[in-house]
Amino acid sequence: MITFLRQYFLDIYQAVSSLLKGMKLTGYYFTHPKEIITEQYPDNRATLNLPERFRGEVVMLHDENNEHACTGCSACELACPNGTIKILNKFDITPEGKKKKAIDTFVYHLELCTMCNLCIVACPTDAIKMAQTFEHSVFDRSLLTKKLNLPGSKLREGVE
Repeated sequence: MITFLRQYFLDIYQAVSSLLKGMKLTGYYFTHPKEIITEQYPDNRATLNLPERFRGEVVMLHDENNEHACTGCSACELACPNGTIKILNKFDITPEGKKKKAIDTFVYHLELCTMCNLCIVACPTDAIKMAQTFEHSVFDRSLLTKKLNLPGSKLREGVE
């Protein structure tokens, strides 16, 4: 019985000690308000700086001529652990009369994405990257399925 009571009071002492240790840091920031590092989101949207390594949604890069570097190789689709990316290919006829594989639609399911970056690493032409967008709240789940290649876009010259 005595060892039970001893353990009981020891647990109470450790809990209070742990609580006071955490409150010590809180008290320090309360008395030194200039050192507060908490971001006041959403009030600071205009000045919000995210780290460069932040992973948001996947985007496909297009230049001013509406050209991209995606060859439709499906490496990103294969690297994705949960089927977030689906690439639909088509075959174009080159001026020489040969069939050439081209991307028709690059479908990205944001609601399934775990932001793991495996698709970005797998892309041999660096056609896709992680953007710094993070506000994805919508009322209609279908809005989270995106077509990444822009209408009328084509493969950039020199990319194979």
